Amino acid sequence: MALTTGIVGLPNVGKSTLFNAITQAGAESANYPFCTIDPNVGIVEVPDYRLQKLTELVDPKKTIPTAFEFTDIAGIVEGASKGEGLGNKFLSHIRQVDAISHVVRCFADENITHVSGRVNPLNDIQVINLELILADFESIEKRITRTAKLAKTKDKDAVAELEVLELLRDAFEEEKPARSINFTEEQQKIVKQLHLLTSKPVLYAANVSEEDLLSPEDNEYVKQVKEFARAENSEVIVVCAKIEEEIAELEGEEKQMFLEELGIKESGLDQLIRAAYDLLGLQTYFTAGVQEVRAWTFKKGTKAPQAAGIIHTDFERGFIRAEVVSYEDLVDAGSMNIAKEKGKVRLEGKEYVMQDGDVVHFRFNV
Repeated sequence: MALTTGIVGLPNVGKSTLFNAITQAGAESANYPFCTIDPNVGIVEVPDYRLQKLTELVDPKKTIPTAFEFTDIAGIVEGASKGEGLGNKFLSHIRQVDAISHVVRCFADENITHVSGRVNPLNDIQVINLELILADFESIEKRITRTAKLAKTKDKDAVAELEVLELLRDAFEEEKPARSINFTEEQQKIVKQLHLLTSKPVLYAANVSEEDLLSPEDNEYVKQVKEFARAENSEVIVVCAKIEEEIAELEGEEKQMFLEELGIKESGLDQLIRAAYDLLGLQTYFTAGVQEVRAWTFKKGTKAPQAAGIIHTDFERGFIRAEVVSYEDLVDAGSMNIAKEKGKVRLEGKEYVMQDGDVVHFRFNV
């Protein structure tokens, strides 16, 4: 899937450190703004316990996880929409991603400067939100002028678009993002064509100190971010970027031991990756055979032929049907043969909507 989440935030909130941990791509990290100028793109495996279990059941020659793309975007500062810092460039990079992972600094450290001179997560969030809103406001103002002229001629499409643009303008004037508006299904189609920065889904990564990782509920900054996110129906993942960078260098049992020593069940990055995956409405199906067990990413609502096409276009072109069993039913049965004997393997046609966790064998003929 060619979908990506952009990691944004003010300078020195831990974005590049977090990105390094996610992808181990080595994005430059330094104690001053703008050290990451061009966006860094990294591919990361999507953690999925089901893949390991299927591997144990099938014993394939190889196991291939699905992957997800993150883009590390240089820090935005106040005035970015007017070109402050490297504003125009940064905003264009955000425009190219599908969702936003907003890293918010929730720790105090006198050795790490803050661009505004003090740690204030809500102010940090509002600075970035406002810059994105101002950029969107400028783009729709220009469009309103053109669309209003067409609307006067009773052009139905122009009238419908103008109504949407005016709703957006009113929201922006109240410093509210496009995603806060409840549009109708038809209006959503118009909004999608506008490619607005503030219509992109957002999740927040509250970056805490090592000391606060075990009890983030006691961190006042985290409380503020969670309250803000709750109001806009967004999710908050608590991470310690510094520790996550250390965890990323470990593998297997060594990684598990380190997590146990820290007293945590799962790394914050695994949670963040899955949350970003879910944010974009992505799901996973599996193929499982002696050659390989593999996870495949698809968009929620995808039908079987299009899901088959993710593997190869010939699979979609010559699609006949899909043999499908749910992950849970397959694990309960213990093998594909027993699952078939129990009637858990179904034959599905072209209208079947794929479900997360489906284990599939596609039949096709070209």
